[in-house]
Order: sequence, then C-alpha cells, then structure tokens
Amino acid sequence: MRFALGAMTGHKDAMTPNPEPPLNESVEPMPAAQAAAPPAEAPLVPAILASRCPRCAKAPLFAGWVRFADRCRACGLDFSQFNVGDGPAAFLILIVGGLIVALALTLQLSVEPPFWVHILLWVPLTSLLVVYCLRLSKAALLILEYRNQAREGRIAPERTTAA
Repeated sequence: MRFALGAMTGHKDAMTPNPEPPLNESVEPMPAAQAAAPPAEAPLVPAILASRCPRCAKAPLFAGWVRFADRCRACGLDFSQFNVGDGPAAFLILIVGGLIVALALTLQLSVEPPFWVHILLWVPLTSLLVVYCLRLSKAALLILEYRNQAREGRIAPERTTAA
C-alpha cells in the first residue's frame, strides 16, 4: 500500500492510503471529460521523487527499476508516447562520471591508498549513483514532456495562397 502524493505537497488528504490495482487487472482509459481537467500539478522535484504518473499522480511510472510501465494502471495514460531517449544516460555520464573522477583524484592525492581500495570504493558507488540517478532523470524527462506537451517535431505542409 502506498500513500498519495499529497504527503509531499501538503494536501489535506496527505496520509490517506492509495491502494494500487493488481498488475493483472485491466484498466479502462480515463473518460475524456475527466482527462481534460488534470489535478493540480505538484512541484517538479516532489513529482520526480515520487515517480508517479504525471496525469493522475496515483500509479508508478516504472514497471522495473529503470524500465517504464507501458501505461498508467490508474488512468490509462500511455507512457510509450513519450520519447525520453538517451538524454538521461548522457547527462549521467558527464555528471556522475565527473563527480567520481574528482573524488577519486582527491582521495589519491590526499591519502594515496592502494589501487584495490579505489576498486572497492568507486565501482559500487558509481553503480549505485548511476542506477538511482537514471531512475530520477528518466522520471524528470517524462514528467516535463507531459507538462510541456512536448511531441516529436513535424514539418508543416506548405500553404498555398490564392492570388
């Protein structure tokens, strides 16, 4: 049982349990009238940390540790329409890689530990940071795509004007 996103936003029903439907239960898409009026958006950082559906904030975004679910189990939003792509991985290579290299160099220059200490310290730390940050950055990009209604670019057909 999970708790509603209201816990992070200070909503009055913050601690009400939010039961999730079982995975094998079929979900009907949200009616058009209800889908047109989304709930008030949570601030971006709490929404990313909660990793919930950007439309209803009830069902989780992920089916695995870093794999998106096909669709929201609560409202039926199709997550496959969003193109997160390789953006999160590229950012993580630069940010986490730079951070680990800086920390490893600092440790080496200040203490000069044996090489095996570097292996035992930096390999697990890098792995944990990459997996955790990949989940957060993928959630961030999907939520931002939804909020900004970002779609794949299209070239508009040329308009012909009557002379």
